Amino acid sequence: MKSVLVQLDDETMAQLNEVAPPASRARTKFIRRAIKEALLRSEFDRMEEAYRREPQEFVDGGDWDDPLPWEPKEAPAE
Repeated sequence: MKSVLVQLDDETMAQLNEVAPPASRARTKFIRRAIKEALLRSEFDRMEEAYRREPQEFVDGGDWDDPLPWEPKEAPAE
């Protein structure tokens, strides 16, 4: 695992100390989870923007308009 040094302003540090006290694994876990959530949110925002720029067009349902009936397969002989 890689390490990252981050500088925080006093207010942010105080808030972090409230939810994840120093010298506890909870702080590391909290920071990792916050970063992962921010990365996922960023990816979602990029995808959402891409769909806004180039919306998906549904002229018809394609194969979904007229699906074939489902027929169960016979159980294999034992």
